[in-house]
Amino acid sequence: MACLACLLALAFVAAEAQQMQSNISQGSSLTPTTNSTWLSRSGLYAFGFYRQGQWLCCWDISCWNSPKQTVVWTANRDNPPVSNNATLLFTGDGLALPTTEGQNYLAKSSGSASYASMLNSGNFVLYNSGREIVWQSFDHPTDTLLPGQRLLSGNELFSAKSEADHSTGIFRLKMQNDGNLVQYPVDTPDTGVYSFYSSSTDGEGENVTLNFGADGHLYLLNRNGTNIRNITDGGLPTDEGKLYLMRIDVGGIFRSYSHDLKKNAIWSVEWESSKDKCVAKGLCGLNSYCALIDLEPDCKCLPRFESVNQGNQTSGCERNFVSDACKNRNENFTYTMEELESTTWEDVSYMSLRLSDKDDCMQGCLEDCNCEAALFDGTNCRKQRLPLRYGRRDTGTSDRALIKVGVPTKPDTDPRIVQPGSKKKGRTHILIIGLSFTAFGSILLLISVIVLWKHNVWVYKRMSAVNGDLELNESVAPRRYAYEELEKMTNNFKEELGRGASSTVYKGLILGTQKPVAVKRLEKVAAEGETEFQTEIRVIGRTHHKNLVRLIGYCLDGAKKLMVYEYMSNGSLADVLFTRERQPFWEERMGIARNIARGFLYLHEECDTQIIHCDIKPQNILLDEFMCPKISDFGLAKLLKADQTRTTTGIRGTKGYVAPEWHRKMPITVKTDVYSFGIVLLEIICC
Repeated sequence: MACLACLLALAFVAAEAQQMQSNISQGSSLTPTTNSTWLSRSGLYAFGFYRQGQWLCCWDISCWNSPKQTVVWTANRDNPPVSNNATLLFTGDGLALPTTEGQNYLAKSSGSASYASMLNSGNFVLYNSGREIVWQSFDHPTDTLLPGQRLLSGNELFSAKSEADHSTGIFRLKMQNDGNLVQYPVDTPDTGVYSFYSSSTDGEGENVTLNFGADGHLYLLNRNGTNIRNITDGGLPTDEGKLYLMRIDVGGIFRSYSHDLKKNAIWSVEWESSKDKCVAKGLCGLNSYCALIDLEPDCKCLPRFESVNQGNQTSGCERNFVSDACKNRNENFTYTMEELESTTWEDVSYMSLRLSDKDDCMQGCLEDCNCEAALFDGTNCRKQRLPLRYGRRDTGTSDRALIKVGVPTKPDTDPRIVQPGSKKKGRTHILIIGLSFTAFGSILLLISVIVLWKHNVWVYKRMSAVNGDLELNESVAPRRYAYEELEKMTNNFKEELGRGASSTVYKGLILGTQKPVAVKRLEKVAAEGETEFQTEIRVIGRTHHKNLVRLIGYCLDGAKKLMVYEYMSNGSLADVLFTRERQPFWEERMGIARNIARGFLYLHEECDTQIIHCDIKPQNILLDEFMCPKISDFGLAKLLKADQTRTTTGIRGTKGYVAPEWHRKMPITVKTDVYSFGIVLLEIICC
């Protein structure tokens, strides 16, 4: 495979080895595997393919005499790679890549192109028969300007994604129509709150352009050619031994560079918009902040937060604990405030208090369940909600960032917070203890293996003696209970949680641990109930996902068939949506919808055997103590083989949630669950 881009390559030795061209005729072509290029007459710039990682690309500007070729322009920089047998062809309509679907034009001329030329300035130009320019690379800059090139009013430069990947990055430099040259993060409005560099020339001219002179001079000209602002002083040597370029770098700073061809030196910075590499907004992702370590930027997460994607600083950070909702406070969970000195971020506060005491600001945030962070500057306490963005450590500010973090009162038992690893203390003591128990552990392991082997033999024999109607898979993990055990666990089936058409659910406690469970007893042990029981054991026994109700065990004792599930303390989604006293607020509704979707993604795409639930409704979505939804009641579920995408079956499900395919007796696919989920989603939003 190969990428196609345009190379303008600075060359010394390589230029002498290739034929120098001034004009390129129609019908000329380039291929990625022959290292062919179209050189400028000086041999400093070349137009052709280049390698990006494992891909071959084309159209860049490279310095062949420097330690690393320097890409200064790439055509269609966000397009995917092309194949190794691709051909770039110069036609009368421009530069085209012939494909099976037709011509893919990388440079479309405004008129009929007769010939092309790679100019000594680094500009690749298409001419008509009257020697008029019908297309030129200088009109389509990417992240770089060369001497003689302009950035027109309303146009932008976009940084590259990385030094090795020249696709569009996360920063932009815009020559605004109001005459101001401004830098912003990508995908933000052109407003001052998002800018991190400005020439402060708004209103000083019309049709203002950014110009780059042959002596490295960066300046702004208005429509009549008047210089309204010098960005750099210029005055650098203009002899043929010096090359210059201006670029918005990967980190968001835009700089002008020089390259000494005679010394074969690396590119040297002549000017930069800021020496503070943390100044670019968006360099670090949400809920993180930029700190300079040895003058280099380093993205750090807020306290009790961790990186979303290690190695990708723009991915941001997320909490390693689950925050309580305002309407569902947990007595075993409390909060404290952690402080970051000289740290600030974008001010999107929903409330500002006149306070001069930092402790008062902390207490005000702790007492406000909507407050997740605060900025304190000595006189004002600005409360904010997550996510926080554009954070940075600034030693020149007195701002203090105050972050609310969750702390369980019983850290060993509260599952909602990821406890940080304990510090290594007393290593010598640990070593002594470890050596002391090595022999004992070895003996214990041998005994355990023997006991486990005998236990497995006993289980196998007992399972073989059971009614063969239920052919359980070897991978089924749920424990098998005796009926008498379940009678004790439920206090003789005393507390009823719910009742269905063919089953009743009771609350129970696991003997010993007293952990609450839900015990489902099939009331009608006819063919229908028998089938439902077998289906649920097979289906739930082979699934494992945090958004599916976990089957803990089952009982198969003749006509007595029961299942033991994890207990869902908040009942069903129907109890929450259709009861006024328990109406969830908007953030809870979004979280419930997202987690239900994750459960379906697992059933439909990630499970070894694709599962169609067939009976999705609020009553079959249960909520645990943290309002996390879990899909239950697989009694009507339908399994698909690995090579199956649809199945046929009789009509199933609940009226109002059944997909149209059921009524039309059409083959059933996972889309039937998606339809039912759509109805549930409407109820989550509207009820």
